[in-house]
Amino acid sequence: MANLKEIRNRINSVTSTMQITSAMKMVSAAKLKRAQDAVTQMRPYAEKLQEILVSLSATLDLSENSFSNQREVKNVLLVGITSNRGLCGGFNNNIIKKVSLLSEAEKNKNNQVKVLCLGKKIKDVIKKGDLLYSNDAIKDIEDIFSDLTFENTAKIAEHLMSIFKSEEFDQVILVYNRFVNAATQSVEQEQFLPILPPDETISSSGDYLFEPSKTEIVEDLIPKSLKIQLFKSLLDSHAAEHGARMTAMHKATDNADELNKELKLSYNKARQAAITNEILEIVGGAEALNA
Repeated sequence: MANLKEIRNRINSVTSTMQITSAMKMVSAAKLKRAQDAVTQMRPYAEKLQEILVSLSATLDLSENSFSNQREVKNVLLVGITSNRGLCGGFNNNIIKKVSLLSEAEKNKNNQVKVLCLGKKIKDVIKKGDLLYSNDAIKDIEDIFSDLTFENTAKIAEHLMSIFKSEEFDQVILVYNRFVNAATQSVEQEQFLPILPPDETISSSGDYLFEPSKTEIVEDLIPKSLKIQLFKSLLDSHAAEHGARMTAMHKATDNADELNKELKLSYNKARQAAITNEILEIVGGAEALNA
């Protein structure tokens, strides 16, 4: 059994760790509320915009649109979205694993693959290999989570549209954590470009007069819809990160509390054993003197 000093040091160490994890949990809970409000407010707008776009494009031939051009896939860009910091359970590892699996699958099809990293955690892993994609046009805003705004997101979306339009890449896929609730995040894989054709079963409802024409409206909505899609993915990931960190810190605090209780029990047992030994030594010494 460890001596009393060692156990006391461990108790102090665990108590300090528990205070840190408890504080981090409270900070993440406060940030989660703001991030959750942002994504829940964005979703209805993004969904309605997508609904309008699908409804309009259902009656149009979008094959000539540069962002709907279904080319033969040879070059694929994966946009991996993680956080800048750790201590959030498997939040980042789940994305890194998904990106690795997708890249391997594309390589097996003899396709060229690159990864655009939005978030420091995935970049720290990808930069060790040959998958990292970087461009001077977005180098200053790749660390998007230090200043997550629609303006910065729009610049990244515009760059993605530009490299797709120039045929540098034939397909762009988003990989991110979708926020479900504070304890649950789901890894999502969404095709960003080219735009998937609308479901043939969907038809334009209602009898409307369009000014300007349907085609012009769709041409204007597509870039806006793509920017909103990327922004929503980033907001989802941001909220999911704080939810994952809050849950991880809650579990860490509970584990530290349990460990503290076990250490205190061990300390009391060791202390009791030490006192008993001292009493036995005193009694033994007294008996020896009386003998």
